[in-house]
Amino acid sequence: MSFNTQRNKKPAWRRIALSAAVVAVTLGASACGHLHLIAGGAERPAAAEFGLGPRPSAAQLYTATLLPRQPLRLRQLETVPVRIADASGRPVAGVAIAVSGGMPEHGHGLPTQPRVTRALADGVYEIEGVRFSMGGWWQLTLAIESPAGADSVTFNLSL
Repeated sequence: MSFNTQRNKKPAWRRIALSAAVVAVTLGASACGHLHLIAGGAERPAAAEFGLGPRPSAAQLYTATLLPRQPLRLRQLETVPVRIADASGRPVAGVAIAVSGGMPEHGHGLPTQPRVTRALADGVYEIEGVRFSMGGWWQLTLAIESPAGADSVTFNLSL
């Protein structure tokens, strides 16, 4: 009994291309979890640097506190209220807040573009569109601007 082995052989360039594609997909699927090994990553802050606040801003102009209505969850779009106070603890009205963040160890940003959509009473503002796509160390940074000045505050969150 004789088999035609030529019919089952793929040209060398197709085998190489297929192998390269398999390697690329495999690396791509696991890159997020291992990017910090390639890029050097970021050093995780001390445990005391984590939490919802109150957290002083970089230049100490403001204090910010995240006030989620329930514990922050993975893979859920959420609205997260934040209270902004001045250095004396008085609520600050009329601030502009830009929201950014990401996973420093993985080298990527937030999967959404959260933004402040409305101001509530007592210096509380609603940030809509917050989503954390996977477990780990996340940073949520608020760039705050008011007549008192521009400053920023970063929350380290472990989800």
